[in-house]
Amino acid sequence: MKRYITSVLLLTIGFSAILTLNSCKKYLDKSPLTNIEPTEPYKDFRNFQGWTEELYNAIPIFSSQHENGHNCWNWGEDEYWEPAETRLWVNSLDQGNYPVWNTVFYGSWIKPGGSPSSQNSWDKGALWGLAWYSIRKANLGIANLELLKEATAEEKNLIAGQLYFFRAWYHFMLMQYWGHIPYIDVALPADETPKLPQLSYRAAADKVAADFQKAADLLPVNWDATVVGEQTKGNNNYRINKIMAMAFLGKNLLYAASPLMNRETTGSSGYDVEYSKKAADVLGQTLKLIEETGRYKLADFSQYTQIFYTFNQNGKIPGLEETIFMENLANAANRFRRNQVNDYRPPTINNSGIKGYPTANYVDYYGMANGMPIPDPERADAESGYDPLYPWKNRDPRFYHDIMIDGDKTVNNIANVGNDQFRQYASLYTGGLYRTANSNKAVFTGYMLCKYVQRLMNDFDGYNENNTVVLSFLRLADLYLLYAEAASEAYNSPTGKAPGYSKTAVDAVNFVRSRPGLNVGNVASKFLTSQDGFRGEYRRERAVELSFEGHRFVDLRRWLLLTQQPYTLKKAIEFDRDTPNNTIYADPRNAKVKNFRERVLFQRQLGERHYWMPFLVNDVNFYSDFKQNPGW
Repeated sequence: MKRYITSVLLLTIGFSAILTLNSCKKYLDKSPLTNIEPTEPYKDFRNFQGWTEELYNAIPIFSSQHENGHNCWNWGEDEYWEPAETRLWVNSLDQGNYPVWNTVFYGSWIKPGGSPSSQNSWDKGALWGLAWYSIRKANLGIANLELLKEATAEEKNLIAGQLYFFRAWYHFMLMQYWGHIPYIDVALPADETPKLPQLSYRAAADKVAADFQKAADLLPVNWDATVVGEQTKGNNNYRINKIMAMAFLGKNLLYAASPLMNRETTGSSGYDVEYSKKAADVLGQTLKLIEETGRYKLADFSQYTQIFYTFNQNGKIPGLEETIFMENLANAANRFRRNQVNDYRPPTINNSGIKGYPTANYVDYYGMANGMPIPDPERADAESGYDPLYPWKNRDPRFYHDIMIDGDKTVNNIANVGNDQFRQYASLYTGGLYRTANSNKAVFTGYMLCKYVQRLMNDFDGYNENNTVVLSFLRLADLYLLYAEAASEAYNSPTGKAPGYSKTAVDAVNFVRSRPGLNVGNVASKFLTSQDGFRGEYRRERAVELSFEGHRFVDLRRWLLLTQQPYTLKKAIEFDRDTPNNTIYADPRNAKVKNFRERVLFQRQLGERHYWMPFLVNDVNFYSDFKQNPGW
């Protein structure tokens, strides 16, 4: 066990949940637990399900890693964090220093290690280690399915379905970042060195697809409707079900069709048409099933916030009926507190924390209330109605939900900011207090984020009043947008659609856009005359609807845009107020400004090798068939 990949593949010789992630020395010590019969975990449904629960416990957390720590999970061009803070993974990533993914202190939730049995959120921010552990466990379970004698057919199907799902899902998560990995679908002998070859992305995706399909065939739409689920009715929402398996099957096929993955397999930098069709078909079937059963629903815009967080609700888990698959819930009510919740406010409000803010160029994706994009934020545009003299007027309603602008009230209790009423309001103009009070932690970009935290934030309000954040690996709006992408690319048309499903690609985008009540909402006809035009709009819609939810980095990579301008740029806005600087706006959204402009804060210098993460050095020296990713 001298090399890390040995430990994650063999996993202390893989004696299931009975053993823990101990050192080699501890493994050699006899434990009373080893007196349990080898067949005991698998003999009946209750035991086997209890054994399987650890696969849920190993689902990683990407929104927060520690109650007293910090985390950043948006690694595209979407956020700009305190540049002097070298402990942050996003800052290393900006510099192209990918090899530190395994050692960086804050923000790399893909790192090695992790503990599936721990309830400490710090132990859950470790995709690499937890995934290999879970793959090993799923394989052990599948290999021992025949030992499940004391069970009904329904119970056997539920156990098998969960095992196949998790084996596929953990492989799929690893593939997004490292590409060609071994697909481990056998319980490897504990006394043999594994020598499985790495597969192409396409070959691995085919194996993932087969496992997701098996899971979908075995699992119910809703556990509450099963005999087993009746015993825990009302508490089965997070159990793996048929829709989850179908949804990730479609997502996996679309990723395999995407330009980066298709280039790796075929040399072509476009979408693979056949895999796009497969993805569209599965995603269409999934959405049809959802619409027919009502198992998941888009949240009303009046409840939009509760998809992402709840505030002062005794730790209530967000997500509503829209979330399909969530990150780990361990310590959910406590982990997004203290430092983490204050990382989005300047030191004029709270002096603690590492500071991060949405980039101006990303905020530009939020178009106008009539559904039109903003072609150039520095110039007026008659078609959309955008005017740089009133840059925040008549914007997409999600802009006002997610982003804080100059003049917004940010502090509820004036005593917490020295009884200074002007510190209660965001002074984000050039030279404003929020941008000059502390040059190391200023609101560098001119915007603040409020998608996960209350607008009115006092010192440690997130801690005292219980700010509970749980993000989704997949929610229903994302599923509609994945379908729109797959269907349009499959049939080279915005009106492309999967056989057997009623919505076209553009219908799916319009359905998501209609939720926030855009004045017109529908994608403008000018973008429907070609697939190139529509591609820009469905991608912009993904940027807005899924903003700051951790999807952007993977999207930019799979679209082969990570190294291309303007996606390498992180920008700030500069402007002057048209009224005196100490003005308290009655309506910041309609405020007039002067000299509105954008400037580049940072430009990433990334090359082809940065499309894939490097493997650990010890891993690529483990055996000859395990190769490093190109360029590393």
